[in-house]
Amino acid sequence: MDSLVDNLNNAYQEFILAAANVLEAKELPDAQRASTTDSALENFKHKWELFRVACDQAEEFVESVKQRIGSECLVDEATGLSGKPGQGTSTGLPPISAVRLEQMSKAVRFLVIELQNGAGGPGAGGFQAHSSSAPFDARFSEDSVQ
Repeated sequence: MDSLVDNLNNAYQEFILAAANVLEAKELPDAQRASTTDSALENFKHKWELFRVACDQAEEFVESVKQRIGSECLVDEATGLSGKPGQGTSTGLPPISAVRLEQMSKAVRFLVIELQNGAGGPGAGGFQAHSSSAPFDARFSEDSVQ
């Protein structure tokens, strides 16, 4: 994470320096201004792109950490591991197994992929047809089709 922050900081500093160079080039006499300004603008554009890439990488890292923390909290909550020893779950719901939670998560991901690919669109019957195919372990009553 430190290298990610350092890369972002370096890209930002280089971007600001390139912006300052463009402003300085515009202050030059007419004879030098055109070529120097063009060169400074090209450098500015390049540094801008590098800064955007560094920002995108930092954003991807933050999103992955958020997802990991959210998943860990969800598993802890669902399995009853979120409280201190001797405490029950904070939601009042009975804990479920991590295996069961993983089954549900995979089924939801599968449905999302199907919907993104258009299988669940109007008239396609993707969701309706799939909801009756029992993607979960039939031992659990909450998954049975009624």
